[in-house]
Amino acid sequence: MAKHRIYTMSFASVYPHYLTKAEKKGRTKEEVDEIITWLTGYSQEELETQIEKEADFETFFAEAPQLNASRSLITGVICGMRVEDIEEPLMQEIRYMDKLIDELAKGKAMEKILRK
Repeated sequence: MAKHRIYTMSFASVYPHYLTKAEKKGRTKEEVDEIITWLTGYSQEELETQIEKEADFETFFAEAPQLNASRSLITGVICGMRVEDIEEPLMQEIRYMDKLIDELAKGKAMEKILRK
C-alpha cells in the first residue's frame, strides 16, 4: 500500500499554517512551539533545525527525541476521525499535533492543552 501523502510532506510546509491558525485567534508562535516541543521532545533549536532542513513528517516524528507519554490523553475528533481510534501510528502522531493546535486556536488554556 502506498504511503499517505502527508507522510512525505515537509513539516516546514505545514508549520506556517499552524502559526496562522493560532495567530488568527490571538495565540502566539511561542505557544505553537511549546505544544510541538511538548509533544515531540525537540528543543527549540532542534525544532528550528527540523524546519530548516525541511524534514518530512515521517522523518520529523522518527527523529523526535522523546514523544510525550501523556499524548495518549489527547482525545477528540480531528478531520472527522477520533484521534484515539487512529490505528496507523504515524497518522495518529500527526493528528495529535493537529488536535493540539486546534485546541490552542479554540482558546483552551495551555495547562489543559499540555494535559497538566
